[in-house]
Formats: sequence, C-alpha cells, structure tokens
Amino acid sequence: MATLPAAVVRARNTHTASVIFIHGLGDSGHGWEPVAQILSRSLPHVKFILPHAPTQPVTVNGGFRMPSWYDIKSLDSIAEDEDEDGMKASMVKINELIRSEVDSGIPADRIVLGGFSQGAAMTLFTGLQSERRFGGLAVLSGYLPIRDRIVVRATDASKRMPIFQGHGTADEVVLYQYGEMTSELLKKKGYNVDFNSYEHMGHMTCNDEINDLLAFLKKQIPESSN
Repeated sequence: MATLPAAVVRARNTHTASVIFIHGLGDSGHGWEPVAQILSRSLPHVKFILPHAPTQPVTVNGGFRMPSWYDIKSLDSIAEDEDEDGMKASMVKINELIRSEVDSGIPADRIVLGGFSQGAAMTLFTGLQSERRFGGLAVLSGYLPIRDRIVVRATDASKRMPIFQGHGTADEVVLYQYGEMTSELLKKKGYNVDFNSYEHMGHMTCNDEINDLLAFLKKQIPESSN
C-alpha cells in the first residue's frame, strides 16, 4: 500500500517528538504549513507531518471530487448516515504514518495527533480506537463521528490521553453545539478534555487558539522527554 503523501516541517534541532496534523475538507497538508512553521519556532524538537487526503467525490458538494478523508452526506445531520467505511480507510493510512514515526524511534507518547474540521473528526476516530497511548489529541473545529459506536470501541489507552479541543462560537460549518456535544460526551465517558471556546470565531483558527495549542504541545511533548 502506498504511503500517504504529506507535507513535512522538519525539526529544527534533534527530532524527539512528532505532530501529525490532518487537514479539513477540500484542503491539503500545505494549507497548515504556515501554522506548523509558527509552532516550530517554539518547538524546535518537533517534526510536523501534514498528510494530504485523497481526491474523491463528496456528496454534500454535489458529488464534486475534492480532497476528502471520507464522504460527507449532510452538514445538517452530521451524525446521521456517516461514511464509516471511508473513515476506516483513512484511519489505516494515518496509522501507517504513526507506525512509521514509531519505527523511526519516536515513542507513541511523544506523538500528538491533531486535525481541523474533517481532520479533527479523523483525529478522534483514529485516536480513540488506537491501542497506542499518544502524547495527546488536538481537535480544532471538529466533532466526534459515529459517536455511539466510537465510545463503545474506545480503548483503555485512549482514556489516558489528554485532549485539547478548540471551537469558534460563530462556526458556520461545524456548529459550535457539535463541539460542545463532543466535549460533554467525552467527559462523561471519563476523558480528560480541555474545551476552549473562541468568541466570534467562524470555521477557522485564530491567534488565541494557536497560542493555546502551542501551550498544550509544550506540556505534552516538551523538549526534554525526561
């Protein structure tokens, strides 16, 4: 199976930790390179891996082919008729990237998996079902897909991972209420979720969120692993 292509921002110093960040619908890993470059200045030991989704038809956009991790049928009923097969296929590819980092000598607890929007959904889908205990999960403007089944399948390892969640109160694509619902459900199931709200922010990121994400990464994968 071909390795998932990715943009990479290499560690500026000795590489001792990795962030795998998954973009949203219609984007590519290159779209998050500027953010990775900013974070890299304060995290010189971290390698940022920004994979590119395959191009495929997306129902919500009239079947138009675009970069997508799975098909989306509707934004109005985000938890109904979800493309679980597409998610599973993408999870396999993302897990290959994770395995490659582990095989190169980076322990799982020195890897943070994160994403934006559809990529944030894939972060939860992959991270909560993994037997690896990552350094953490970073969920930006996202939601928990097929939530009734995922919380049943969630592994013990995943419950020991801190989760950073950020969401804009004015998000017009993945509504703020979906982020709140995700946070509340995960907390109810015993997860350590830090839910951060950003007033007036739409379906995007902002300086405050990037700064909060940086603080999370510094805490979870500090420069020294001792």
